[in-house]
Amino acid sequence: MTANPYKSDIIVKSPGRINLIGEHIDYNGGHVLPAAIDRKVTLWFRKKDNNLCRVNSEDEGAFTFDIQKPLQISDTHWENYVLGVVDGMVKARPGKLGGFDCVISSELPIGAGISSSAALECGVAKGLNELFDLGLTDLELIEISRMAEHNFVGTKCGVMDQFAVTMGQRNKLLLLNCESLDYKLIDAEFAPFKILLLNTNVSHNLASSEYNTRRAECEQALHAIQQDYPAYAFLAEVPEKIIELYKDKLPIKVYHRALFVSRENARTLKAAELIQKGDIEGFGALMYQTHEGLSKNYEVSCVELDFLVDLSKDIPQVVGSRMMGGGFGGCTINLVEEGFVNEFMDLASKAYKAKFDINLTSILVATSNGVEISKTE
Repeated sequence: MTANPYKSDIIVKSPGRINLIGEHIDYNGGHVLPAAIDRKVTLWFRKKDNNLCRVNSEDEGAFTFDIQKPLQISDTHWENYVLGVVDGMVKARPGKLGGFDCVISSELPIGAGISSSAALECGVAKGLNELFDLGLTDLELIEISRMAEHNFVGTKCGVMDQFAVTMGQRNKLLLLNCESLDYKLIDAEFAPFKILLLNTNVSHNLASSEYNTRRAECEQALHAIQQDYPAYAFLAEVPEKIIELYKDKLPIKVYHRALFVSRENARTLKAAELIQKGDIEGFGALMYQTHEGLSKNYEVSCVELDFLVDLSKDIPQVVGSRMMGGGFGGCTINLVEEGFVNEFMDLASKAYKAKFDINLTSILVATSNGVEISKTE
């Protein structure tokens, strides 16, 4: 019997996610290499016999709404992740949802780049689908969760986060084509290395606005290229040699964005080959290349992230490091020899504290299954 402190009907465990490589290309039709992780958001759901819905987050507080009334965007930011999903599900299955209680508890730090938002969205979607027997497929739930982010939160995200959170499997990476949603599961055997996240505990207030700016810059580049090469539907599929033809035709920042996207898509496909061959060192070298591109060409890093990546370069027991997620703060993801993990955590924490007078948070993670539901008794 599952532990059930809230007398709920079902309990949902929804994981965060990491992305080993393939950053900022999910909205450019590229390939990514994420995995679900063993840090979760837990949601307890219970049906009610009226139309009132109450959502209570242990960290953020509670709010209520009437399922029969049109849902409005909330002034309280976190509520929109829930409201957007519920709105999408009401529209997908009109008249099928009733009132419910939902209690939320999270092990996922906000702003760390491990998709606490997608974990919440997909947990709500899978939970309500089960609670009210709506019969929506995983792909439909992924799309509802993604559009919640677009329509209620205001972030024009790609599909990677929601896909990894829903479809992840323990000891696997997902090589996902973010446009076609074709994917394959790749064995993720990193031994003798562990996956360590170092959370900078900074969140520069650029992440959301700059994310949408980068997306617009990539669209600008693609539009220009399509005038001469209409066969390319997505920026990630444009070869680097063609993008180089536009160095003097595009604004220099836009050119650098396009160059990064093309290179990163190629790197991701190469990384998937290397991990399947067991070449962890080669995989890690590509992670360093990705960070260089994110910092210099895509300009979504920050001094704190750059410091941690640079620090790791001189340590032979660390074979790969880069910033992960939207940028401007959050985590670096590192591949560290198992026997050196504690020493590296200590070393990095002291150096970071000395440089920025900020405490670093270390998060050791492993791959995990996607959203899982258990019935309660």
